[in-house]
Amino acid sequence: MDRTHDPALQCWIPVAADSDFPIQNLPLGVFRPPGLGPRIGVAIGDQVLDLSALFRAGMFALGAENVFDRDALNDFMSLGPAAWRTVRTTVSQLLDANEKELRDDASLRKESLFARQSVEMLLPARIGDYTDFYSSLEHATNMGKMFRDPANPLLPNWRHMPVGYNGRTSSIVVSGTPVRRPCGQMKPDEAEMPVYGPSRVLDIELEVGFFTGPGNELGTPIPVSETRGHIFGLVLVNDWSARDIQRWEYVPLGPFLGKSFATTVSPWVVTLDALEPFRVSPPAQDPAVLPYLRGEEHGAYDIDLEVWYEARGSEPVRVSATNFKDMYWTMFQQLAHQTVNGTNVRPGDLYASGTVSGSTPGTEGSLLELTWKGTKPLSFPGDVTRKFLEDGDTVILRGAAKGKRYRIGFGECRGTILPARC
Repeated sequence: MDRTHDPALQCWIPVAADSDFPIQNLPLGVFRPPGLGPRIGVAIGDQVLDLSALFRAGMFALGAENVFDRDALNDFMSLGPAAWRTVRTTVSQLLDANEKELRDDASLRKESLFARQSVEMLLPARIGDYTDFYSSLEHATNMGKMFRDPANPLLPNWRHMPVGYNGRTSSIVVSGTPVRRPCGQMKPDEAEMPVYGPSRVLDIELEVGFFTGPGNELGTPIPVSETRGHIFGLVLVNDWSARDIQRWEYVPLGPFLGKSFATTVSPWVVTLDALEPFRVSPPAQDPAVLPYLRGEEHGAYDIDLEVWYEARGSEPVRVSATNFKDMYWTMFQQLAHQTVNGTNVRPGDLYASGTVSGSTPGTEGSLLELTWKGTKPLSFPGDVTRKFLEDGDTVILRGAAKGKRYRIGFGECRGTILPARC
């Protein structure tokens, strides 16, 4: 076992037992302290540790350039797994309750530690490209039953490759950013002609995304056996969806305006090294996939996921609880498939899993499934019901891999709906 995973490891900074950010996690993000510029830090308990300050103090052997004095993680992502692991090990040692180098240096502590509630979190990366997959068997089956043939819900290609599409990056926002209800063209069932206006069927999608590190040259695929060295870490993703706009436009071109108005990501990137103790085998794939997609037998991760819904004026209620380990296609297969035609990957690219849904009621990752196209509204205290999102409603995604004595959490992925501007 890597020492950074030791459940007995304790930090000299007080960390609550139920914290998402114990010393075994050490996720990275971009933050702005009060009155200062952006820089890269690590979440530890309710504090943020400034890595740029530690670099200036000579704590990292990464060369002359301070890759942490940045407004994005891209430069650090580009360094690759050996550098990522070196920084993780060094930070773990500096925060170890038995180590005094940082603990007893009052000046450096003052310069490098900030209360998490006092800082502004920014997008983790400059996202050059964004791909959204469609990798949950249960979600794909539910969608097929609702909109195609209930007896044959999956399209013929679905079990042979990770289906996905390339989306926009300009509208990817960090957790806490309000989401404006989109306007667009749609065709209600009762209308003879399409109409323009605000979406009436606004939805969420509970997803897990990964950021890439070192890329590949154009024309050179990344073999599935090498994809692990190109994945920096994971975030939670809410790929907001205007189902009425999507329904009218998606044939024959696929997702477009119904998806591109907003995608929310959590600010802290949880590394694959932190999640290593929670790696498990994915579901069996039948029929057998083509050779370029084979490998990484333990390519799934046991991560509990939750959707909390705060209807306007009420308290948050958990409406869904599921797990990332049940996804049919793994992130390693997704990246191998993305590059099999030779497309090039760059540091900071974002890849989302697609909606994570389970097989039992209450494990679905979208309102479309939870309410079954609005026929089974969700109930909230005070006789409040919801079929889809209304203005003023807030959705909070949460996730954590849970060990015996600690949890590797992601923090929140939160967004509130604002009225349309049509």
